[in-house]
Amino acid sequence: EVNPRLIVARLTGYGQSGAMAKRAGHDINYVAISGALSLMVDKEGTPVPPINLLGDFAAGGMMCALGIVLALHERTRSGRGQVIDSAMVDGAAYLASFVYSVKEGMWANPPGKNMLDGGAPFYGVYTTKDGKHMAVGAIEPQFYAQLLQGLGLAEDESLPAQMDFAQWPVLARRFREVFCTRTQREWEDVFDGTDACVTPVLGLDRIGTHPHTSQRAVLFPEHDGAHMPRPAPRLSRTPAEPSARRPGSNEHTVEVLREIGYSPGEIRNLAEGSVISVGTSRL
Repeated sequence: EVNPRLIVARLTGYGQSGAMAKRAGHDINYVAISGALSLMVDKEGTPVPPINLLGDFAAGGMMCALGIVLALHERTRSGRGQVIDSAMVDGAAYLASFVYSVKEGMWANPPGKNMLDGGAPFYGVYTTKDGKHMAVGAIEPQFYAQLLQGLGLAEDESLPAQMDFAQWPVLARRFREVFCTRTQREWEDVFDGTDACVTPVLGLDRIGTHPHTSQRAVLFPEHDGAHMPRPAPRLSRTPAEPSARRPGSNEHTVEVLREIGYSPGEIRNLAEGSVISVGTSRL
């Protein structure tokens, strides 16, 4: 072994083993065979791709980063490195562990008919008068009571009980009717300062101006005037500082290889053999 302390992370879609290990794929494919995609459906029951946030970034990048941290921690005790097999299929399935644990209980209904996937009228998204949306997550009784108060339905005795599952479609229809009577901004004002668990569904163009996200400076300006999300989570002593600009593709390949001991000649050979791409870096 050249370096027994070396930690190698192999981030792939299907993993280092299995019948599909050598096959091509994309985020949607990995999430599909993990079972996670089947949990997110539209009104017709068709699975809806969660952009590439679930597979590429959560099940892929974040889980791989966690694997590296775990391997580094373990090395402090054993003194040895190891290989990390980080597959997006595994990560997506693992992220869905909660659903696996409750699929005989609160997730026993078909996708789209359960409490947290759009089936419950008090946990979903509603269209407003101006065609925008409000997100509702009033699960607990005390929050649900404030939701009804804000909607002007607190005294409506004809309203079905919150947990009358058979009447959920009726309750949802009533909520839809009420939410359509005001604009998103008007509903923001109604629920501002309450614990009804009702928030606006913000477009990317509003993140920088919303009171909460602007006060926390969730976005930061780049050198070209564009805005990007600030690094998270925020550490109290050593917070990450956002970069003034986005790095170019393969911009730091040469720099990293030099840091770990590769000579200029070795780096040049790797580049000429198409093993690495160096972008605009000088060899």
